[in-house]
Amino acid sequence: MASGTPLPDRDAAASRIRELTEQIRLHDHRYYVLDDPVLPDDAYDALLRELRSLERAHPDLADPDSPTGRVGGSPKEEFRKVTHPVPLQSLDNALDREELAAFLQRLRQGLGREEVPVVCEPKIDGLAVTLRYRDGRFVQGATRGDGRVGEDVTENLRTLRSLPLRLALPVPGELEVRGEVFMARGDFGELNVRREEEGEPPFANPRNAAAGALRQLDPRITAQRRLRLFLYHVVDPLARGITTQGALLEWLREVGFPTQGEWARCTSPGEIGTFLDRWDQKRHEHLAQTDGVVVKLDDLAARETLGSTNRAPRWAIAFKYPPEERPTRVRDIEISVGRTGVLTPTAVLEPVRLSGTVVQRASLHNPDEVARKDVRIGDRVFVRKAGEIIPEVVRVDREARDGSESPFVPPSACPACGSEAVRLEGEVALRCPNRSCPAQLKEGLRHFASRGGLDIRGLGEKLLEQAVDVGLVRDAADLFLVTEDAWAALDRMGAASARNLKEALEVAKDRPLRKLLFALGIRNVGDRLAADLAGRFGSLEALEACSEEALAAVEGVGPVVAAAVRAFFRDGHNRETLRRLREAGVRMEDPQEEKAPGGLPWAGWKLVFTGELESCPREAAQEAARARGAQTGESVSRKTTAVVAGARAGSKLEKARKLGIPVWDEARFLELLREAEETREGDAPFPKTLEEGTRP
Repeated sequence: MASGTPLPDRDAAASRIRELTEQIRLHDHRYYVLDDPVLPDDAYDALLRELRSLERAHPDLADPDSPTGRVGGSPKEEFRKVTHPVPLQSLDNALDREELAAFLQRLRQGLGREEVPVVCEPKIDGLAVTLRYRDGRFVQGATRGDGRVGEDVTENLRTLRSLPLRLALPVPGELEVRGEVFMARGDFGELNVRREEEGEPPFANPRNAAAGALRQLDPRITAQRRLRLFLYHVVDPLARGITTQGALLEWLREVGFPTQGEWARCTSPGEIGTFLDRWDQKRHEHLAQTDGVVVKLDDLAARETLGSTNRAPRWAIAFKYPPEERPTRVRDIEISVGRTGVLTPTAVLEPVRLSGTVVQRASLHNPDEVARKDVRIGDRVFVRKAGEIIPEVVRVDREARDGSESPFVPPSACPACGSEAVRLEGEVALRCPNRSCPAQLKEGLRHFASRGGLDIRGLGEKLLEQAVDVGLVRDAADLFLVTEDAWAALDRMGAASARNLKEALEVAKDRPLRKLLFALGIRNVGDRLAADLAGRFGSLEALEACSEEALAAVEGVGPVVAAAVRAFFRDGHNRETLRRLREAGVRMEDPQEEKAPGGLPWAGWKLVFTGELESCPREAAQEAARARGAQTGESVSRKTTAVVAGARAGSKLEKARKLGIPVWDEARFLELLREAEETREGDAPFPKTLEEGTRP
């Protein structure tokens, strides 16, 4: 705990930890499973901060399945292979209504019935996973792989808040369920915007983004990608008394799994067609990207009669909607300037209706992409929505050219300020290097004032642009320094609007530190990482003083983010803006009771735990080590600082001895924990000598 903060009474802390854990699980279930949140984000975050603080004070009381453990563990060197006892098969596709009708006829012939009820479910375009539970607790998750052998992604899956670590109802014994991990449409769009702003290539579709996130070797990166989950299958459902697909979906929801609300039991081809037509109209507004409908035999026992081929079940098929592409013409190619200075070419199109909306602009991403597709002004092109979300130019109709088309010439200067455009080493994007560029300033201020940032109510886009254009606002600090009369003098403002805006700005000054960190637009620091950094350091001053090496050792950061954070604080323009924000009264630290323990005395250490500890669960000991700056891993190497060995330690202990790696018993580990706590409290130098070695 921070200096001067008394430790909570142990019994009271245990009771409060249990209470908070259950409250957070309930709210996670309402938000991610029922889609019916009842708690504002700030109130939820306050519960999470309180729980994290109590667990740090009493690591032995922490629940192994605590919600605070979802931020991700240490990086894994590789994924372990998992053999699926029941293979994960693919589905055959029906590309039109005739192929679907042929499938239904095969069902009728195979079962010798005229009426064969089926269940229609939206086909989520995600990554197939299988989850194993033991007595209602999540124990393992794996990817499909080749259907017979997948990859163990348990730690990455634990970061998904829609995945229940414990089921809502008792389910004794072994349970295996299957579903899809996906990235919501809105999160996918935001991710690609951030990648383009940072000069990185965008993901082609939400499925690629989800697959890349789930297979990250570092679970902390997975935790930042906001993946979600839908379940639709139970392995061996008949053994649980579940006899139909409809009942299976209801059972999954009852025990606490997220399922799709949009499904229907159909008893005739006409009902199936009605569902396909209705869903074709609704699918563009669905939370997840969908490209079709899965039609499954409802009778689970009858599925056993039909069986499967080598690759697909005979009792299900995926009806795929045809990809929607529309022709239009490129009126112009404009350059937009992002808040980080990235110059993005954008095709201005003749309006075309696509996937339920009218599209008039499509990002061309970067000059290299324009050259690869050879897009010219005046071209007839075909457009679609990437992942049914982001408009993109698919191809050029070169045969329609008449010679009047104009090739795109990459800009040599920023269109907003005239500064020479530059391309940084290793990047495909062009950038404007001018930090005072008005276009960058406007985009940066929009981000600063956004709901995810300081949430400045009444500071809309048009007002911000006007304030920058007339020279009233030159950086974020000016927002708080402009007088009420000056705001009122702007177009369409007036005294009442100006007074309300000033009141909103005063409220925004007192936002939590995590909001400020996100609002500042530090490269690679999203809202979740901003919350982690705020919880770790407690003040902007402490974060600014932290070295790049110490930052890289913090859970959830790593070397790339650490370099970006240090670069932000080294920049003279940023330092001046922070100084003026501080003078304007913007809060730059969280209240004392919200601060995480300060200092990182174990920065640079790499610890490996093996065996069972008596004083606390091993996960709690790992969290305590990470809270002091150490990295915790699963494998022993020559870079390992020490191995903490409990009872029944296994092969890791033997390998440590062979490599000459220091081995600490539980008593030594707890002694070093106490010393580290005293170091932070009293600023005494951390002891150089360890029991069996020295600090690196």
